Amino acid sequence: MSWSEIVLLISLMLMAAFLFLPILFIFNHAFKPFSELFNYPPTFIVRQPTFQNFNDLIMKTSAGAVPFTRYVFNSLIVVVCTVFAVIFTSLLAAYVLSKHKFYFKSLVMGVIMLSLMYAPETVGIPRYLIISWLDINNTYFGHILPFVASPVAVFLMKQFIDQIPNDLIEAAKIDGATELRIFVKLVLPLAFPAVATIAIITIQAVWGDTQASTLFMQDETMKTLPYYISTLASAGTGGNTIAGQGIAAAAGLLMFLPNLIIFLLFQKRMMETMVHSGVK
Repeated sequence: MSWSEIVLLISLMLMAAFLFLPILFIFNHAFKPFSELFNYPPTFIVRQPTFQNFNDLIMKTSAGAVPFTRYVFNSLIVVVCTVFAVIFTSLLAAYVLSKHKFYFKSLVMGVIMLSLMYAPETVGIPRYLIISWLDINNTYFGHILPFVASPVAVFLMKQFIDQIPNDLIEAAKIDGATELRIFVKLVLPLAFPAVATIAIITIQAVWGDTQASTLFMQDETMKTLPYYISTLASAGTGGNTIAGQGIAAAAGLLMFLPNLIIFLLFQKRMMETMVHSGVK
């Protein structure tokens, strides 16, 4: 290795170590005893690790009207159903937009691109009106529906499917393959890296979402884990925000772990999508 390559390697290692610090802090913070939670300056490495924060979390949820497992179950149901719904709809929409010609195709794509500009907060009231009009408050479908039409998923999927040669699809049609067979046997396997990327993005968005539970769910048994965790730091133990920080730290780690695991499993596919779809 040349000196320039050595310097570049050392620089990248230092940058990676710096970016790893928040992850290290989250893990250590969850196992800190109450005496270490408020040390100044804050410490990254826990000195006397304890499971007391997790015990307090379990005790607090067991004393409530809704058990902790109910929030976890709701989140898992919503995440799994939403991921499949988003992948299915974005695949179909992207395939049509990429490989078929029809009137107003440019207009449809323009509307999708325009929708990327809207922040979730700006569509909170329209979503509430639609959910109320459909009368799906306090249902799992009320959690899932706002995420089904995902402009980011359609855009990434279309950019990836654009890389599939048209000659390959034409050859399949000449061999007698139907549109459904082409989609299932040809497009879907080739677009799997994009599917994995969309799954990661959707899981991260849905797993941490609190808007649906706050706006659409009045029944406490239909609310999800992120909503409950968001109330821990404010409610704490008996309304004490200081005493609730240990519980919030433990719950924060539980919220972070699924995102980390999913990303580590599918990071290779995600990088392939970014390269092939032209997203820099």
